[in-house]
Amino acid sequence: MGLNRRRTRAMRVGTVTIGGEASLVFQSMCATKTTDIVATAATARCLSQAGAGIVRVAVDTPADAAALVEIRAELPDSVNLSIDLQENYPLIEKAAPSIQKARYNPGHLHHRDAQTPWQEKVRWMVDVAMRYDLALRIGVNCGSVDPAIAAKFPQGDDLSALLASAVEHAEFLESIGFDRYCVSLKDSEPATVVELNRRFALAMPHVPLHLGVTEAGMPPEGILKTRLAFEPLLREGIGETMRVSLTVPNEDKSQEIEAARQMVAEIAAGHFLTDTQKMAFSGRLDIVSCPSCARVENGRFVELAQKIREITRPYAEYPIRIAVMGCRVNGPGETDDADLGLWCGADRVNLKCGRQTLGTFSYEEIESRFLAELQNLLSTRA
Repeated sequence: MGLNRRRTRAMRVGTVTIGGEASLVFQSMCATKTTDIVATAATARCLSQAGAGIVRVAVDTPADAAALVEIRAELPDSVNLSIDLQENYPLIEKAAPSIQKARYNPGHLHHRDAQTPWQEKVRWMVDVAMRYDLALRIGVNCGSVDPAIAAKFPQGDDLSALLASAVEHAEFLESIGFDRYCVSLKDSEPATVVELNRRFALAMPHVPLHLGVTEAGMPPEGILKTRLAFEPLLREGIGETMRVSLTVPNEDKSQEIEAARQMVAEIAAGHFLTDTQKMAFSGRLDIVSCPSCARVENGRFVELAQKIREITRPYAEYPIRIAVMGCRVNGPGETDDADLGLWCGADRVNLKCGRQTLGTFSYEEIESRFLAELQNLLSTRA
């Protein structure tokens, strides 16, 4: 049967091409500390061998950027590196000689140089990208929407705010003559991901799209949740590169590539989700958890997510949303919409009920306290 493919502008990222007539490009991200040069290089090499056309690493500090020089030296040219910039966008210049692509989040640009208009920050990043032959990704995410954009829409209308942010930045790049970029619009709700990408594809059909479901969770549930978003989009020809983001230990990150390859092969062969599979998370307990990455301050985050899944199995039929986040960058904002949220630090776990913080607990204490809060929540809804 094969996949329908729309025709977007092509953009080169090192040795691969996204869009145009190119095949889908698979991506994944290292979960090692970027400053752990040996481990990060080994993971990048493993992911590339598994089929990742682009391997992403987190760059939050000057030490992370400096480590990329040695990481790059350990890798063949066929391994295309992308950096993930969150709150420290100026680091693109230090990292640029060692990479092929950079992703920035419009929702985090205000954290540095708040008095500087975002347009000047983006223009500066574009200058760096052109100087060092880099591609860019505009990456908008639920939980970290640009506050200035969010203020223009009614509270809770994240879909419109996310879309507006992506279009605003894409149009700005076009206006300054930079077209070597793609866009991602990510949410933890598959239906929202579908709607966002459909709307953007209509608004700017020439721009390549990076597909992703943020905080999809642990396999196999996280794979199914991702497929709920990717299947309708890929069947419509939408999506030029993709990542299946799973909460797994670093040594298992190649599962993301394996899941992506299998998913695309099945869809191309005409094997689609059943109605039962499509309703898997409707009216039932739903655990969202972010993929492990270099920003995770304690590797026990993945263990905790797995334990939360186990202790909540008796409550599978309840329409409860639980979020387990691994770091301070996305944790606070992306637990706001959960009935119960946990975002993990180095030694403590923050427990929330919606936007309200209930307390901060040790990794030894958190399971029993979480279970007590879950039972209390369910009793109030009985």
